[in-house]
Amino acid sequence: MFDFTNKTILITGGTGSFGKKFINKILNYKIKKVIVFSRDELKQYEMAQEFTDERIRFFIGDVRDKDRLYRAFEGVDVVIHAAALKHVGACEYNPFEAVKTNIHGAQNIIEAAIDKGVKRVIALSTDKAASPINLYGATKLASDKLFVAANSYVGDKETRFAVVRYGNVVGSRGSVVPFFKKIKKTGTIPITDERMTRFWITLDQGVQFVIDNLDRMHGGEIFVPKIPSMKVTDLAKAIAPECKMKFVGIRPGEKLHEAMITEDDARRTLEYESYYVIQPEFSWWKRDGLNKGKSLPEGFKYTSDTNSEWLSVSDLLELVGDKTTVNI
Repeated sequence: MFDFTNKTILITGGTGSFGKKFINKILNYKIKKVIVFSRDELKQYEMAQEFTDERIRFFIGDVRDKDRLYRAFEGVDVVIHAAALKHVGACEYNPFEAVKTNIHGAQNIIEAAIDKGVKRVIALSTDKAASPINLYGATKLASDKLFVAANSYVGDKETRFAVVRYGNVVGSRGSVVPFFKKIKKTGTIPITDERMTRFWITLDQGVQFVIDNLDRMHGGEIFVPKIPSMKVTDLAKAIAPECKMKFVGIRPGEKLHEAMITEDDARRTLEYESYYVIQPEFSWWKRDGLNKGKSLPEGFKYTSDTNSEWLSVSDLLELVGDKTTVNI
């Protein structure tokens, strides 16, 4: 377990679903303070009413603003980078903005972390970054590459960068779940394609996976959890069993199935009991301590339709702790 004692942690995009859950958990450790870095003053105000712990600091700023990051990173030991433009449709129609936040913002995080002596940085990624077909996924792939390569820039400093990549989050504001809940009162749930599958992880699982990898990371890894898949039709049945399904066709930038490890990435990926590690292709990469990992077979890929673990309707209801109705 990573030692959080007397550490200062900063989380970008800290007022989001992940940020709130992460901060709620991190306050159980003997940290020095946690800094919530985000650009939305209203969300910060609302969060300050919910979290009254004196170790929390609120810092208004945008990852696009390098000078602001330099100020915010003063004395910080650990950075969790969760800020991003994440809505697929919004990124398709506002590509310059997506690039500024998701790519230029990543570079700003890297440079500020190195120059200010941050010890460890974990950037949150998405399954859409593997073999992307939409701009959101493409910008996150670029971001992942930047954070992996950033370890080449640290020289003799102690700063290390890693990436955590996972699928759709049950309970996050941007997922399809709250949309289905909102629309079910109409009596019809729109489904893009009956074959569609997605990876699913809970907020608790996502937060714990990040915390676990702060201890595991050498720098340069992309950590991928083993999580279940679910058919979107089954998800709709769990949330609104009384509703009819209307198949409306795949939207721009949308896939039938998502991937977290491509066939090409699998050649340099190690498998562990509950997760995978995509190793960087750099000469500086230290593989010590990773010899317990298992190489993957030729042709392996980790996709939501070929996954060996699946969620049924009852599984999802149990996952969210309610056997009669989905309250997520």
